[in-house]
Amino acid sequence: MKTKDCGLVAAGVLIGTAGIKALTSSDAKKFYTHCAALTLRVKDDIMKTVSKVRENCDDIVSDAKDINEKFAEETDAAIEDAAIEDAAAGAAAGE
Repeated sequence: MKTKDCGLVAAGVLIGTAGIKALTSSDAKKFYTHCAALTLRVKDDIMKTVSKVRENCDDIVSDAKDINEKFAEETDAAIEDAAIEDAAAGAAAGE
């Protein structure tokens, strides 16, 4: 059983050494460089899209605030009109 274990360890060392040489070869480095460049390009595109979405969200929030301000003004005006009509009706009933 010891011979089998030694053989497995030796095979592991050989495979590990071959793997390290393959990972550090110039072809592998070129591949990694191209993958990193692609990743950076994708990141730039995503950031452009995120910026556009943020701008659109800011526009939507701004428009929503404008709508709410107009609604509040209209509501306040309607309440004032109703109060004036009630006062006028109360004055006419009191005569």
